[in-house]
Amino acid sequence: MIQAIVFDFDGLVLDTETPEFHSFQELFTEHGTELTLEVWGACIGTQGGFDPYGHLETCLGRPVDKDQLRLLRKAKYDAKMQAADVRPGVRSYLQRAKELGLRIGLASSSKRAWVTGYLEQYGLLSYFDVIRTSEDVERVKPDPALYVKALESLGVPPEAAVAFEDSPNGSLAAKRAGMYCVIVPNEVTSQLPFGVHDLRMGSMADQSLDDVLGSLEDRPKALNAV
Repeated sequence: MIQAIVFDFDGLVLDTETPEFHSFQELFTEHGTELTLEVWGACIGTQGGFDPYGHLETCLGRPVDKDQLRLLRKAKYDAKMQAADVRPGVRSYLQRAKELGLRIGLASSSKRAWVTGYLEQYGLLSYFDVIRTSEDVERVKPDPALYVKALESLGVPPEAAVAFEDSPNGSLAAKRAGMYCVIVPNEVTSQLPFGVHDLRMGSMADQSLDDVLGSLEDRPKALNAV
């Protein structure tokens, strides 16, 4: 029986990823070049390995004022996030999980202050029994460490837990940890290729948590990714 659910944050609980990508895209367009999803997609759900400002310099063949561009890009992102809300179905899943007595965790490659700040803003922080972020591990997703740490703190074995993810890096981390994985891609990540997972939904509003858990318990788990 499934005893716990563990959520990703960026792009899954709150779609910060689409406005972030679009804000960088606008920056590149304003400089007469292009940031493709093929290039950007590899860094979604993880940290490090890609410097968009350095990539812009490479595309342009000249240096740019990175400090000024960071301020401009953040202003674009903040404007896009002004009317943002958590993704459909998130609140109902959290409420139902509490009613069912499930343990609830969160595993994010982002910084703790970033995650908890948004959770407080949207009134969701109290739902989570455990939150594990980049400060808690040496390697973030697609390494399984974040999920392993979260499950250890929840006191639940991986075979009795479900990860909800929106990115290929995140789903790979969950499967490497030995968990069930339900992917709920957002506007940007829906265009990316995913590896092994157990169920895909367009939105958590598409199926109730009870139906999702029942479906997973009635089928063999997809083989763990390596």
